[in-house]
Amino acid sequence: MPMEVRFPGGVAVEAIHAGMTIRTDQPVAAGGAGSAPSPFDLFLVSLSTCAGFYALRFCQERGLPTEGLGVTMDWERSPETKLISKIRISVKLPEGFPEKYRAAILRATDQCAVKKHLVSPPEIEVEAV
Repeated sequence: MPMEVRFPGGVAVEAIHAGMTIRTDQPVAAGGAGSAPSPFDLFLVSLSTCAGFYALRFCQERGLPTEGLGVTMDWERSPETKLISKIRISVKLPEGFPEKYRAAILRATDQCAVKKHLVSPPEIEVEAV
């Protein structure tokens, strides 16, 4: 299914996908209005929420408590390239989480589809039509 991208004004960019409009903008310091996340912020959000989904479903499928479950993500940038060089995803386990599932929830979270695409990236082509 193709994704349509539109330019509603300023430096805002919208993607139309599956009947939804996902709006992006740039921070004020970068010439935007700061009215929406930047595309790069959405990239980071996509990775962290995907990991969170896998952790949540792991618990739900086993009838484990999800109150207090959480995911945090932080990253380091290379001083030379300014690109992200390392990402850490931490799963905050609910109080009383069974020890026997500790390694398993980390393996499940590690199956995040967004992460898998970063590890084995697709070929990306850009063309003018």
